[in-house]
Amino acid sequence: METTVELDAQSIINTADKLTQRVKDRFPDANLCLQADRLVMLAERAKLRSEEITKPIWWIRSLFAVLILGVVVGLVAAPLNFETSRQERDLLDWVQIVEAAINDVILLGAGVVFLVTLESRIKRRRTLRELHQLRSFAHVIDMHQLTKDPHRVIGAPEGAESSIIEAELTPFELGRYLDYCSELLAISGKIAALYVQHFDDQVVLESVTEIEALTTGLSRKIWQKLMVLFEAYPDSLMSSTEVTRTDV
Repeated sequence: METTVELDAQSIINTADKLTQRVKDRFPDANLCLQADRLVMLAERAKLRSEEITKPIWWIRSLFAVLILGVVVGLVAAPLNFETSRQERDLLDWVQIVEAAINDVILLGAGVVFLVTLESRIKRRRTLRELHQLRSFAHVIDMHQLTKDPHRVIGAPEGAESSIIEAELTPFELGRYLDYCSELLAISGKIAALYVQHFDDQVVLESVTEIEALTTGLSRKIWQKLMVLFEAYPDSLMSSTEVTRTDV
């Protein structure tokens, strides 16, 4: 029996909430706490929105039913519009009937295509708006880690500006801060994936793929800094490393 592997939205929310608590415990006065809270909010919104896009938009479906009913009524009533009796109908009358039926079928097809694509477009627009929030969040996290230079605690290279060597965080704290930024980015990528789990739309899928590539690239930058820090302070970081647990 084939099993379906899916992301669980509630598990993502729980993971984001645990990470938020860890950030607040370690850096209670940092602006990163606000971003962690925002990530929880984005995860909760994603759970609701991803469920909404799987549901039909009933007012569009109602218009679709009315359209079909109208065309059927038109097809049935078309022969009755002729004043002549059936025996007196000539070839021209039948040509007119067939032409009217073809026009109705064409209108029906156009209406069906419009209504079907309209529902998809509405869902796509709503989803892309939510994904834009995740993309912005990733860039904000990147700004938070951008100034966290490991050389501030290792020591600036010769000729560097004096402000670089001002240590704001200890090696362990800097490692934790950068690690939290990487985890926030990783979870935001999983949140984006929720939107295409049950919504097969090529435009949305491309946007989610772009966000996943963005968060992966930004995390790679962070891990490059962590490697520099680890090479300088392996014992300090290893002895105080927290165990990261996820429920996703």
